[in-house]
Amino acid sequence: MIDKGQMDALFSSARKIAEMAYAPYSKFRVGAALLCEDGSVVTGVNVENRSFGLTVCAERNAIFTAVGKGYLRFKALAISTPDSVEPVGPCGACRQVISEFMPPDTPIRFAGSGESQVNTTAGEVLPFDSLHELRK
Repeated sequence: MIDKGQMDALFSSARKIAEMAYAPYSKFRVGAALLCEDGSVVTGVNVENRSFGLTVCAERNAIFTAVGKGYLRFKALAISTPDSVEPVGPCGACRQVISEFMPPDTPIRFAGSGESQVNTTAGEVLPFDSLHELRK
């Protein structure tokens, strides 16, 4: 597990990378930072397309980039939505991808630009996930 200082630093990375998001249609930027097992941090942003179905979320962008670099084990995920005052959690597709690559006890933090933040786990963002049972 990671401590509060590590999670704070990871969230800071997510907040910073959110500035690079490509969100000309929704004006809703998202940044994600993924802490890999070896201590490396891989980031991702949402990349929109005028055909919204082709848009890629920051969380999936970070996870897929990490997998492409050879990482398959992750210690934590932080998600920043600076264009919302309130925390905004991962969408359903991202929750499913998170469950593919992270054990249920993996810490996740998400927050907007306000003071409120949510500290949870992969298992709590996708409860009743049968995927891990199917792998046994």
